[in-house]
Amino acid sequence: MFEDSLIESGNRFKAKRRLSTTILSFALQVGLIGILILIPLIYTDALPKGNLMTFLVAPPPPPPPPPPPAAAPVKVVKIQSEINNGQLRTPTKIPDKIQMIKEEEAPPDLGGGVPGGVPGGVPGGSAGGVIGGIISSTPVAVPKVATPQRVRVSSGVSTGLLIRKVQPNYPQLAKQARIQGQVVLQAEISKDGTIQNLQLISGHPMLAPAAIEAVKQWRYKPYLLNGEPVAVETQVVVNFSLSGG
Repeated sequence: MFEDSLIESGNRFKAKRRLSTTILSFALQVGLIGILILIPLIYTDALPKGNLMTFLVAPPPPPPPPPPPAAAPVKVVKIQSEINNGQLRTPTKIPDKIQMIKEEEAPPDLGGGVPGGVPGGVPGGSAGGVIGGIISSTPVAVPKVATPQRVRVSSGVSTGLLIRKVQPNYPQLAKQARIQGQVVLQAEISKDGTIQNLQLISGHPMLAPAAIEAVKQWRYKPYLLNGEPVAVETQVVVNFSLSGG
């Protein structure tokens, strides 16, 4: 029994020693790895200088573009004029070649123009061109416009032509009934100034016959149009008033 207890106690001690050994080994390994990582960060001189320069130095700028080619010098040619202050001066040398100025010849006369016309004009043309032909041409008689046989004028115009006016007889029945007012008639004045074709437009029936009978006796001066007498259509107004006005 004592022996069994010793064996169990030995097994426990062995297990504890193995666990502590494992933990100590793991801690040593972690510490070693940490030291290996920290050493390059603390002592930067140990790092390769070529790699550090590559990482820290910026690349050089690109070279500047080449300058543009120089422009060719402009050659100024001075033209010497033969005129100085408005006067022809004596030339300093005789030119190698004298250029002859040849004027354009006038077009040949085709023989169909007229004196004073344009050279080379159309045969049968007129002097002075189209405008001259129109001005010098024979005046054309303007056709006379036919005078109308009948025109329409206002009552004011026809009143100005009136030379004889007969007052109407006031109907007795209209006076007793106290009827008064205007009678408007459509009339035609002939070429000799007489009244024709009277028609009633408006007015009281008791006053219209007396107005028509009086207007038939009216006379007018002939209405002239283009110097000729023409018939006239107009309106005639006859007033009937109990006051006698």
